[in-house]
Amino acid sequence: METIAGVAIYPILSLLIFFFFFVGLGIWVAFYKKEKINELSQIPFNDNNI
Repeated sequence: METIAGVAIYPILSLLIFFFFFVGLGIWVAFYKKEKINELSQIPFNDNNI
């Protein structure tokens, strides 16, 4: 693999994609409305929709 020109860019790109995905996910979770999270967490326990 080291003989292929430009192969070093792939591990860097995969690390950046991984990093930015989880940073974005963390920011989304931090700013998501707490009321909506509580509502979604109660869905499995609600028997009103049967």
